[in-house]
Amino acid sequence: MAELGFTEPTPVQTASVPPALSGRDLLASAATGSGKSAAFGLPLVQMLMDLPRGTTRALVLAPTRELAAQITAHLTAFAKHTTVKVAAVYGGVGFGQQASAFKRGTDIIVATPGRLLDHLAQKTASLDNISFLVIDEADRMLDMGFLPTVRRILRVLPAKRQTLFFSATIPPEIAALSKDMLQHPERVDLAPAKGPAVGITQTVYSVGQMQKNDLLLELLKDNNIFSAIVFTRTKARANRLTAHLLKHDVPADRIHGDRSQAQRTRALQDFKRGKFRVLVATDIAARGIDIAELGHVINFDVPMVPEDYVHRVGRTARASATGDAITFVAADEEKYFAQIEKVLGKRLDRAKTPALPPVAPNPVRYTDDVPGAQRPRSPRPPRNAPAAQSPSPRREFRSLPPSKSGRPR
Repeated sequence: MAELGFTEPTPVQTASVPPALSGRDLLASAATGSGKSAAFGLPLVQMLMDLPRGTTRALVLAPTRELAAQITAHLTAFAKHTTVKVAAVYGGVGFGQQASAFKRGTDIIVATPGRLLDHLAQKTASLDNISFLVIDEADRMLDMGFLPTVRRILRVLPAKRQTLFFSATIPPEIAALSKDMLQHPERVDLAPAKGPAVGITQTVYSVGQMQKNDLLLELLKDNNIFSAIVFTRTKARANRLTAHLLKHDVPADRIHGDRSQAQRTRALQDFKRGKFRVLVATDIAARGIDIAELGHVINFDVPMVPEDYVHRVGRTARASATGDAITFVAADEEKYFAQIEKVLGKRLDRAKTPALPPVAPNPVRYTDDVPGAQRPRSPRPPRNAPAAQSPSPRREFRSLPPSKSGRPR
């Protein structure tokens, strides 16, 4: 721990480690960046140290590849001076090494649900000896999209096990669902009642959709913004914004679901090393990604769900540091930002928008620029209408003179 710079535990670690070491199930929530990975990682390594090797005994489920890779790195660091081994299992990479990790009986497997189900279906994974289950980012894992997958995994796990739930937020409905999966859990609730962690300065700009690019470039002229994650609503907007930044000589890259795992990993690592000043991302990166000394988070698009706002801005001001969260709010996004302000319990003042170039007349507007917009569809012909036939090119014929033999050509 001394090598990793740990001096004293965070509140969530102080509250979670003792019950975890005693074998209790745990339902814990705390602000993003408060040290939840160590809160479950340290007890896992400690409890596995004295057990025989060669059997997979702990499973950690994470919602995204990036978070799974990050947890794996943290647990590997925690277990550096022990014989406990850790392996990651997620999509976008080959099956071979992951199947070998199961075959060797790697002590801790950190997996995304989809890839884990693939291994179970192909019988390259065995979870018969799992004694410890950790679900990180439980609110995302247990929402209506992930719940069926998680339940399928739970059905193949031993009934007798210790289960730990960790997340930044645990809404009441998620707490109710967790009762079916936890046995008399210890409840640790250290998440702020409203809004993101203390230490985040929140700034809001009212700006038109067509002026967001110009506003971002104007703000980036401030050399105090040395690194920033910029969140967009869609993958297409992330691609266009990254291209726009590169065109204006702003070092940038992007991560989203359409990029390969190698591309996403390389972009994140290059951003951490300072190769890029801006990392453009969809919400795939908003959960659990830990970037030290990230000064700014910019919501290029307002998230439609208040909880996503909390997770986005939680990328900065981690581990009791300070940071800035900037949000661009267009007229058609005011209703979504009003929901965020309701959760925060206060109205955020709008900052004075700097002078921007005028919007070009009749600008090109994409369907994904508007929240909830549908792509235009061509009108459907009546049911009994005859099929339209494309006009065939007109052919002209001319008579040919008879051949020398007198036969028609």
